[in-house]
Amino acid sequence: MNPLSGIKVVDVSTLFAGPTAAMLMGDFGADVIKVEHPRRGDPSRGHGYAKDGVGLWWKVLSRNKRTTAIDLSAPEGQQLLKRILADADVLIENFRPGTLERWNLSPAQLHEVNPRLVIARFTGFGQVGPKSNEPGFGTLAEAMSGFAAMTGEPDGPPTLPPFALADGVAGLAGAYTIMVALQGRQKSGKGQVLDLAIIEPILTVLGPQITAYRALGVVPERTGNRSLNNSPRNIYRTRDGRWLAVSTSAQSIAERVIRLVGRPDLVDEPWFSSGRARAQHADELDAAVGSWIAERDADEVIAAFREAQAAVAPVYDVADIVADPQFQALGTIVDVPDPELGTVSMQNVLARLSDTPGEIRWAGPRFGEHTSEILAEAGVPTDDIAALRERGVIA
Repeated sequence: MNPLSGIKVVDVSTLFAGPTAAMLMGDFGADVIKVEHPRRGDPSRGHGYAKDGVGLWWKVLSRNKRTTAIDLSAPEGQQLLKRILADADVLIENFRPGTLERWNLSPAQLHEVNPRLVIARFTGFGQVGPKSNEPGFGTLAEAMSGFAAMTGEPDGPPTLPPFALADGVAGLAGAYTIMVALQGRQKSGKGQVLDLAIIEPILTVLGPQITAYRALGVVPERTGNRSLNNSPRNIYRTRDGRWLAVSTSAQSIAERVIRLVGRPDLVDEPWFSSGRARAQHADELDAAVGSWIAERDADEVIAAFREAQAAVAPVYDVADIVADPQFQALGTIVDVPDPELGTVSMQNVLARLSDTPGEIRWAGPRFGEHTSEILAEAGVPTDDIAALRERGVIA
């Protein structure tokens, strides 16, 4: 049994936070209806790599979704959306503030159609404030959250991630808060509006930087792969040219690592008993660990760390991930049958539930694949569907 079976989600959002939240709900059984533009399609169809002209990012991001194409700027399209939302549980949108209102699809108007509807509004900067009407993307959130300022080498520039980090964090946060709103509806019987600004969730995962700044005036600095809270913590290169990550967040692990690399004298230093103090001696600790690792091949280092019950991991690229037996044991990667590409491999649902596991039932569908089906379910007559398609309102 899928735990979200019976929950109907309408996703009119794009790039990437809102669609990620919808994807996560679809993974656990929600009926997710993806609404695209009838002439341009969803932008994620053209993002990233493609095989045989088919976008691979779309295949992942729109898995478990049914798709239709409706022109929401057209009055007829607006009426169609209202008909689809009449029995829906969730609407996910990420238009600039005021767009839905201009289209006669404001939350108040939608709640007249369906008072139980949860309306999740994803924007870069939220629905209020001086930046609310500016275009906002995850890159700007990564810059404004403090992430870029604290990422990179000490003598280098601020560094942005090469993937949609802030959007991904916001998508996870969005799925969580939508479920909170649905639980709230169980008690109140009413839907509500969820205002999620992409600049905010990433602040949560960055830890207590605001607290430390207000309490102590601390502004985080770039430390490369080092940590201000413990050492040794870095990436080290082996004799055979591989990179290994070492973590010593626990005091016992730090002691095991330093004894393993032949420097038990350091464990007896007064400063070694505190992770924060060890971080102030990172040069000395990195030299000890780095030189020991540099004299050995990766397999030897990993075996020695394992025997010492110390924490080490190779730096993987995607080829390593696919081949790794731990990911295989977890079922992290699944092959999904697909009518366009035969099979599409992708990451599985993000956690394993013992009684109500999620599943990937299909990859992102073809453009407009379910339009007639979705509109028929909303009570639109077959002749009207054909006429709307002829006029370009739907596809």
